[in-house]
Amino acid sequence: MARNRESKIELTAYDDLFETDESRAEANLSKIREIPIAEIDEFPDHPFKVLMDEDMEQLVDSVRRSGVMTPATVRQKEDGRYELISGHRRKKACELAGLETLKCEVKELTRDEAIIVMVESNLQRTTILPSEKAFAYKMRLEAMDRQGQRVDLTSTPVVSKSRSNEELADRVGESREQIRRFIRLTELVPEILQMVDERQIAFRPAVEISYLSEEQQYTLLEAMGYNDATPSLAQAIKMKKFMQEGKLTDGVIQSIMQEEKPNQKEKPAFKDERITKLIPKSIPRGQETDFVVKALEFYNRHLQRQRGQER
Repeated sequence: MARNRESKIELTAYDDLFETDESRAEANLSKIREIPIAEIDEFPDHPFKVLMDEDMEQLVDSVRRSGVMTPATVRQKEDGRYELISGHRRKKACELAGLETLKCEVKELTRDEAIIVMVESNLQRTTILPSEKAFAYKMRLEAMDRQGQRVDLTSTPVVSKSRSNEELADRVGESREQIRRFIRLTELVPEILQMVDERQIAFRPAVEISYLSEEQQYTLLEAMGYNDATPSLAQAIKMKKFMQEGKLTDGVIQSIMQEEKPNQKEKPAFKDERITKLIPKSIPRGQETDFVVKALEFYNRHLQRQRGQER
């Protein structure tokens, strides 16, 4: 019996027993290293874009002069390569600067822990596109869901059994309802989502449009191009209602998009500035085409008279 009891005694490792705070700090520092860029993989489905803008040019110049001041964050994968968690802009700047390595802090993180760190670090950016927020919020809450918390991502607001979305709302300074709206944008087809990023479609109408099927959204996209207009919030809500009732046909979408909006200015007949600048301002709106046709008729008669004189 005594022998069995002795066999269960676990001895503290010699190095651990005499480890000091200083040695532990040195161990943490050893996790910051220069890693070949060729061994660093992008984060799967990374929702944040790396833009080639003026800020990137300045970052490249800074990296050339002083290197990377703040280490990127990576985790080591099972195959020995590394996965980039935060520092995508720094990595791109190093590539453009001609560097072959990137200063990184290597962290031991699970997939879901890595997602949470990736989202939270990138949400510190000064400018974030709606699509970036949409997919980032969705990834963040889905990671929390896999960690054992139940989260309602895209349906209408309900009393949640967990406080995960409230926690995210507190962290990012948005209401739970606004987070739900952003996540709805992930249901948009890419072409319409890009229009939201480019501010061609307002945020709230886009949320309502997201409830339409993919086919209905592409029909709407064609109707927007045909009518040279984007839906108002009232029009988007109307289309959603027709969809829920099973009555949203192609004809209904086209009819709604042809509706005149309140306070809507009548569109000019011509977009080409070379034409519009030649039309007198005294010509009433809606009669520009008649004016141009008459001007062309007059010009054609003038050409005919010239040809007659030349004979």
